Amino acid sequence: MSSSDAMRHPLHPALVHFPIACWSLATLTDFSGLWFGESAWGWSAGLLVVGCVVALPAMAAGIMELSRVPDGPALRDVYLHMGLMLTAFVFFSTSLLLRLDHLQPLAPDILSLFLDIVGFITLAIGGWLGGRLVYGHGIGR
Repeated sequence: MSSSDAMRHPLHPALVHFPIACWSLATLTDFSGLWFGESAWGWSAGLLVVGCVVALPAMAAGIMELSRVPDGPALRDVYLHMGLMLTAFVFFSTSLLLRLDHLQPLAPDILSLFLDIVGFITLAIGGWLGGRLVYGHGIGR
């Protein structure tokens, strides 16, 4: 693979789907747990762990690809995207840590549900900005 092929196929966009899916499903399972109990929310801790773990290489890949972004509006959107996605990571990581008791998952309480919904909204806005970087600014295409 030539260096120009590597630039056309950055790693970051390929990796971000996993934490986005895991965190979105964790939010869904937590809220579903209000009706279906542990059979629903019991999945959440695992989804949060996987989402947080796979977010780390996704974030590292994004930082490594940062040097390819030109100055101007695209770079401003990158910094906003990075800030929002880091904030989502903090919300979901905090939700996970608050819901573990000796590595055993606990039912979601009002605080963890709040962290889920705020994390999801932050994730959605950050993801939208990521799409704008690719489709609006042509970054990584």
